[in-house]
Amino acid sequence: MIIIRKNISREKGDKVLFDQIGYFFYISNDDDKTSAEVVFDCNDRCNQENQIAQLSGGVGALQAPVDNLVSNWAYMLMTSLAWTLKAWAALLVPVNNGCVQQHTEEKRKLLRMECKTFVNAFIRIPCQIVRQGHRRIVRVLNWNPYLPAFFRLAALLKC
Repeated sequence: MIIIRKNISREKGDKVLFDQIGYFFYISNDDDKTSAEVVFDCNDRCNQENQIAQLSGGVGALQAPVDNLVSNWAYMLMTSLAWTLKAWAALLVPVNNGCVQQHTEEKRKLLRMECKTFVNAFIRIPCQIVRQGHRRIVRVLNWNPYLPAFFRLAALLKC
C-alpha cells in the first residue's frame, strides 16, 4: 500500500488563505515495480483527474437535488451505473486487425469521454424503427464520429 499526502495551499493574490491536506491511497500486488511506477501506472490507467472533475461537475453526482439519504443513495447509484456503463462499453469495443491504431485510439477516447458526451454519442442516437413482416429495421437518422465504434460494439453484443 502506498499513501501519498499532498499539501495544497489556497491562495488569493499573494496571501495564503489556508492549507488543505489530501491523502491518496494506492494498493497493488505487483512487487516488481517501485512505488513511483505503481502510482504513475494507476494514475495513467484510471485517469483520476478526469474522473474527479466529471463526478464533481459534469455528472452532478456530488450535487444531488434530493432531500434525504435514501434519495441521495439512489441518485448516486444511478450515476455510478451510468459511469460503469460508459467504462464497460469503452472496454468492450472490439479492435479489428486492419485498423489497430485507429480503433485503439477510439477506445482511449471513449474511456476518457465525459459522461454527458457519452450519453449524446451512444444513448441518444436518433433512429427510425420500421417493422416489416417478421423483422425490425432500425435506421440511424444522424451521424456522429463515434458511430463506427458504436456499430462494432453492437455487432459484438449481437444487438
